[in-house]
Amino acid sequence: MTVVTPPRVLTVAGSDSGGGAGIQADLKTMLANGVHGMSVIAAVTAQNSLGVQGYWELPPEAVRAQLDSVLGDIGAQAVKTGMLASPALVELVAEVLGAYDAPLVVDPVGVSKHGDTLLVPEAVDSLRTRLLPVATVVTPNLWEVEQLTSVKVEDEDGLRRAADAILELGPAWALIKGGHLPGEPVDLLTDGGAEYRFRAERHDNRHTHGTGCTLASAIASHLARGEEMPVAVAKAKEYVTGAIARGFPLGGGIGPVDHAWEWRTG
Repeated sequence: MTVVTPPRVLTVAGSDSGGGAGIQADLKTMLANGVHGMSVIAAVTAQNSLGVQGYWELPPEAVRAQLDSVLGDIGAQAVKTGMLASPALVELVAEVLGAYDAPLVVDPVGVSKHGDTLLVPEAVDSLRTRLLPVATVVTPNLWEVEQLTSVKVEDEDGLRRAADAILELGPAWALIKGGHLPGEPVDLLTDGGAEYRFRAERHDNRHTHGTGCTLASAIASHLARGEEMPVAVAKAKEYVTGAIARGFPLGGGIGPVDHAWEWRTG
């Protein structure tokens, strides 16, 4: 029997003790999308289906040690970032990953699904000036677009304006997630020239915890497998749409998407 090492993807993010988002969602997504997931934990949250009860960022030296350990030995074909909490961590991660030769997917996490803040206000400028300029693709939702650029999107026509504002900050691609707009959900991907719109059915399911983490990790997984950006996003969208459709209740609040939906449905 021939044993083949799968592509490797690294997530740099926060730990979600409830298992629906963050590092836990990232690793489940990576396994489901055919890659070996690795993790650098930047923060630890006390979190469940009702919200985030607290979080504690790790010291920069602990985050750097994890990055050096994984990248120096195992390596990665793609990297995804999520919750980074503070300016010091954003700047450290930008420094290390900006010098690393692999696609970088940045999910600019600012708040949780429940509205809990996961990024201190002074770290937003570090995201703009340090991390986004070294990103291959940035995947903000509409609230994050407004936080980063002051552009407010109210309909589909505003998606390109939002994408252009994100691209001005330096990433190669912008994926603007329009799921919170009225009507049929649509996301816009562009590099400033080519433009791709991804539409999906809107599922009547409140259990959507972890959608942003899941989408970004799925994109990173397909980039690591050698797909071009539009194809990677299309495959990631198909995966996350299925996961949302099968999101399940957990605890007393908002449950997670089902990262194993393809296995459960055969």
